[in-house]
Amino acid sequence: MTKDDREAMRKKVWSEDGLPKDAFLGQTLDYMRENEMTVPGDGVVAGLSGGADSVCLLILLHSLEKTLGIGLRAVHVHHGIRGGEADRDASFCERLCGRLGIACRVVRIDAPREAAEKGISVEEAGRIARYHIFEEEARAWEEEARREAEAHGEAGEAGQAAGTASLACRRARIATAHHANDNAETILHNLLRGSGLKGLGGIAPARGRVIRPLLWAESGAIREFLSEKGISWVEDSSNRENIYTRNCLRNEILPLLEERINTAAISNILRAGMRIRQADAYFEKQADEWLAARMGDACVPGRGSTEEKSGASPKNGISIKELMECEEIRRGYIVRGMLRLAGCPLKDVTARHIEEILALADKGTGKTAALPYGIEAQTEYGRLCIRRRETASADPDFAANPDGTCKQEIRLEVFPCKNPADFPKNQYTKWFDYDKIKDTLSVRFRCPGDYFMLPSGGRKTVKSFMIDEKIPRQQRGRIPLLADGSHILWIVGYRISEYYKITGETKTILQAKLDGGKSSG
Repeated sequence: MTKDDREAMRKKVWSEDGLPKDAFLGQTLDYMRENEMTVPGDGVVAGLSGGADSVCLLILLHSLEKTLGIGLRAVHVHHGIRGGEADRDASFCERLCGRLGIACRVVRIDAPREAAEKGISVEEAGRIARYHIFEEEARAWEEEARREAEAHGEAGEAGQAAGTASLACRRARIATAHHANDNAETILHNLLRGSGLKGLGGIAPARGRVIRPLLWAESGAIREFLSEKGISWVEDSSNRENIYTRNCLRNEILPLLEERINTAAISNILRAGMRIRQADAYFEKQADEWLAARMGDACVPGRGSTEEKSGASPKNGISIKELMECEEIRRGYIVRGMLRLAGCPLKDVTARHIEEILALADKGTGKTAALPYGIEAQTEYGRLCIRRRETASADPDFAANPDGTCKQEIRLEVFPCKNPADFPKNQYTKWFDYDKIKDTLSVRFRCPGDYFMLPSGGRKTVKSFMIDEKIPRQQRGRIPLLADGSHILWIVGYRISEYYKITGETKTILQAKLDGGKSSG
């Protein structure tokens, strides 16, 4: 597609006064603004499969680039499961992005192998891998922007300030092509799985980095838009295979509901999902207010008071008697609020975890329930406490402070590099290129988003590494990390990030030694 071709396409959808000529484009723009999906200066990483939905998403974002003031990149994930058809899809995506002048990254994975290793379905393995890759691309883009801002900033403190300001406005978002039919499928699927209100609310228009500009549109309208514009796409033959749960819902169940029960079945499911999301938000607010009344406003996001009430705090928990006097539905939300305060990402909290915590109310003092990310619920003399475990199981010497930081001391020493070859291998003493460190170093346990660099130049999350290394779940949250922000220099006892390794260009060495570490090799 030439420059003239792109300008012709722009004129098809934009009037001379700068307003969308195409109703579909206009509705997408309104939906994005209504849900505050982007701000000027954002970068958007678009997931591109080559199917109608993702092609439509890419075309719309490309058309809206100037209006929204955003940058745009595409990422295609080749899952390694459909042979030549998957190769065709990857080539199609590269050609499409080439014609539009959009940078496109194609990443190949082995979804069947990852599914077998993790004991999950190929479908789920592919989904997890996609979001990991999208996140990596988003973080890499932000890092590029930060470096560029630093390079163009003035020397000294003024230059650093300029770099920081630029990074703040260059926020990378991840756009996926979920649409209204996908949302209805999700709600129905979660209903059949026995999900709580959170799951029955369906897909959120925006959550964290992820935005879904097409969530308002039904599948038929998307294909009609592309056909009217003469834009082609590829079909994934596996979408017709009803062995997958979502395909069965999409191809059989929802059409049957529309045909036999109500022609507006999808619209009604979506309306119910919206009301459930509203109810979920209401109960969450009620739980926050309940906790604030007993722990102080500092326990509730957005409230600044540090006053503690009734002698309670996140550290010493809440009265079990008061908790059990609440309506059953409120108890679950209160427990979720306590988990959030303890630093446990709620996306990894299931109904089973909530039930295990509430079951402690009928047990004696000292009973515990293990939770994700090294979090533990415990009963203590009529109170329910949720906090990080104080002892570590990965190594008898590893322990945690009450605030979740590592009690084990890592001694740091900085000195000039004389000979990079002089540093032996040692499991509990490591050496790094000091000049590459950008943030304040900390010794802590893992947090969501932690990553390290691979020899290939790609990123790997600490979570994925621990899964691949088959580290027991209960140990993963107790392994100390030497961290430069979210970039992990050293997973103690396991490995270091390739980025910080000493090279022939290294001028200054950072030595990190774990006190009490004895093993070498």
